Amino acid sequence: MQYLILIYDIANDRVRAKIADTCLDYGLDRVQYSAFTGLLSRNHQETLMLRLRDILDDKCGNIRLIPIALKEWENQLEIDNVG
Repeated sequence: MQYLILIYDIANDRVRAKIADTCLDYGLDRVQYSAFTGLLSRNHQETLMLRLRDILDDKCGNIRLIPIALKEWENQLEIDNVG
């Protein structure tokens, strides 16, 4: 299992919604409108990216999945002013 950040920039609203739903289906947590974090095995990361590629198809967009090492993940800094 490995921590990851997944971010995307997709112009088409329908495609963007499907991408977000798929990320949620994989158990990722939405941290911003087009950014998710989570913990997935390498196999699940690859499967997720294949599904996202199929959804994006030939539409204009960019999707990046960035694996984060445990040490760096544990050293993250956060300000969370929700209220």
